[in-house]
Amino acid sequence: MIEEGDLVVICESFDSLDFVYAKRGGIFSNRNGQFHHDDIIGKVPYGCKLRSRNNRGYGFVYLLKATPELWVKSLNHRTQIIHELDIAHITCQLQLRPNMMVLEAGTGSGAMTHAICRIVAPKGIVHTYDFHKDRADQARLDFANNGLTSHLIQVHHADVCTSGFFHGSMMTTGQQQQQQRRAHAIFLDLPEPWKAVPHAALAIRPNGRIATYSPCIEQSQRTIAQLKQYGFHTLHTVEVRLREYHMDDIDLEQPPTTKWKRPPTTHYLNTTTTTNTNNGPLLDSLAPPSTTTTTNNENNTPTASAETTHVTTTTASSDDKEDDTKVVAPPVSKKRKMLCARPFSVMRGHTAFLTFATAGLSKKQQPPPQPTTEQPPSPSTTHSG
Repeated sequence: MIEEGDLVVICESFDSLDFVYAKRGGIFSNRNGQFHHDDIIGKVPYGCKLRSRNNRGYGFVYLLKATPELWVKSLNHRTQIIHELDIAHITCQLQLRPNMMVLEAGTGSGAMTHAICRIVAPKGIVHTYDFHKDRADQARLDFANNGLTSHLIQVHHADVCTSGFFHGSMMTTGQQQQQQRRAHAIFLDLPEPWKAVPHAALAIRPNGRIATYSPCIEQSQRTIAQLKQYGFHTLHTVEVRLREYHMDDIDLEQPPTTKWKRPPTTHYLNTTTTTNTNNGPLLDSLAPPSTTTTTNNENNTPTASAETTHVTTTTASSDDKEDDTKVVAPPVSKKRKMLCARPFSVMRGHTAFLTFATAGLSKKQQPPPQPTTEQPPSPSTTHSG
């Protein structure tokens, strides 16, 4: 049964999902009508069909239990999210299993984090990092509302490209050294993932898997070069696209099988001839070669009669004439149902290049410090003592 405070995914149509947290006196409104939370709390289970109180009950929705896949389609997008097909491929290539430690850089809307937490439960842990404080705080609130407790997920406000995954503000030096080379898998969803690769080499275990998510192939190229430099091997990059099809029964009209009688045809051959000063025939260039001529009594030379038109008509035989008198009824149209599939005109998702690699066995040294962006003062602006 749906209880107060539970997360309920509302299915409005096959491509439209929303969510609510059930509470007494709450009302969910959409184009189908108004749906009261009091009608579902303690009264109906997940998967049932709920009708609206207004519009004479014609409007309805389906109440679904939340899963990471349904949450991806219904959550509020604070950033560009990772869709379910990319999530499935990433979790498969990272070889995630229960009770693992996973590091994620780039929390965003938390779509990927929910999927990782479901896999590593019950005793695993996910450390997710976001450099934007408001997004990190909102993600922490969403995880708590959805039942992801602190022993399963830890949200950190930090920039892993500069401070690394286990920085000093999180733990002491001894704890920081203990956490090195302990992560089973790392996922990077950053604008510049190659800057986090040196820190990932310190945090990941030997033979651990790492994955990066980049919308441009140039980002993947720079990341691959950095991964090779820090001992990662077995690199490959893929692009995954999701294409949905609409399946439905449609009525197909069968083509006619009755042979139609061909009607008689009439051919008109137009020939125009004129007489010139040399008493020779002057034929039109488009006229056929067969013409009718007359003989001159004086010179016995053939001349064509002026502007004479000959028409040759080909008529049908007597058998055809008899067939033409018959009235042929058009064939009866027969319809039959067939299950057909057609792709949707819009493909969900966006272009993204996924790069995967495996960590080497050797332990990497501390990554070099990031270059500072401060420029030294120019000689023209310096002042002596």
